[in-house]
Amino acid sequence: MASSNLHNAKKARNDEFYTQFQDIQKEVNAYLEYNPTLFKDKTILLPCDDPEWSNFTKFFAQNFETFGLKKLISTSYAADSKSSEIDYEPTLFESIDPRFDVKKTRAKGKIFTLTKDENKDGKINIDDLKWNYLEDDGDFRSEEVKLLRDEADFIITNPPFSLFREFVTWIMEANKKFLIIGNLNAVKYSETYPYLEQNKMWLGVTITSGDRLFGIPNSLYDPKKVGAKDIVIDGKHYISVVGVRWYTNIEHGRLHEKRSLMTEADNIKYSKHKEVKGIGYKKYDNYDAIEVPFFDAIPSDYKGIMGVPISFMDKYNPDQFEILGLSMKAGFGLQSNKFYDSYKEITQEGKFTGSSGKKTNGNPMISGKPQKGNYYIDENGNCAYSLYDRFFIRIKQESN
Repeated sequence: MASSNLHNAKKARNDEFYTQFQDIQKEVNAYLEYNPTLFKDKTILLPCDDPEWSNFTKFFAQNFETFGLKKLISTSYAADSKSSEIDYEPTLFESIDPRFDVKKTRAKGKIFTLTKDENKDGKINIDDLKWNYLEDDGDFRSEEVKLLRDEADFIITNPPFSLFREFVTWIMEANKKFLIIGNLNAVKYSETYPYLEQNKMWLGVTITSGDRLFGIPNSLYDPKKVGAKDIVIDGKHYISVVGVRWYTNIEHGRLHEKRSLMTEADNIKYSKHKEVKGIGYKKYDNYDAIEVPFFDAIPSDYKGIMGVPISFMDKYNPDQFEILGLSMKAGFGLQSNKFYDSYKEITQEGKFTGSSGKKTNGNPMISGKPQKGNYYIDENGNCAYSLYDRFFIRIKQESN
């Protein structure tokens, strides 16, 4: 029961991350620099959002006139439908309104819309938001919210991390422009990878490394139960999250920047990476490709297939590179040509772990024994070790 509660607490926190205003501002401004009229006369839907907590509605309401928006819609998810008990109390904004319903406030989602200067003060902003209860709990998968999705031109939000796969499918089936936040590891999802390969989705502009602070409800702040990296700033609680990225299909200038790369010979001679300098590139034991451990070590004149870390997507240019596959147990586009069922996992100290090589089938493998970490060995003494997942790419020759 304790571990179940911990899992639910972690899931709740993952689904209650509140993006900081400045992170939204920086990212959206990058698209507007590329296309200043991007949102002119457009409708933006902010699902999984709530002006009482989230900054997405606040940001777009504040910039409604500047962006030339036609309509802003945001929907919130009912407190009773969330995965964990979260302190909930209606805001004054809701409770003093004639539409306030004590039975609906926890059970129903809410819809907020902004279209015009409702209070006649000469400007359109968050004070002009109109609201009402939804018929259902505000789940983005409901028919009610699907209709709002179909009405919108753009879908922008921080979706629940635990439902990221479903959310991507939900957006793509509607063929809408979008900007959402997810974990970098999501590039490997079967619901996401095909769109990256087909250049129907790519990573955003402003987050390419490090961590970001996300707000969390005060009721979910409990470092003893749900882990470290909790931070308190001016009485508000935040959690530091590593490896987040913006995902989008909105054009931005960085997407088409040609990356400067050295030749294979120059990399071997001058690379700042000890894994390449004076050594060259190792070939995989189970894929017809070479291992390139860093983006800036990609050899500009290599015509074959290369395996690169998934962080490659931060600098991916579809005009310069072609994505061919992904090394996974159920890989895309490029299949492992060797299996390790007869191998056994062994530690650096020579102790067998009890695991067979079956668990590493499909992973990118290098022949030999690594300097650290576990590896695999067969009855003849042949060794190989596993790397993290790799994208398989090739340089487009016309880009040279």
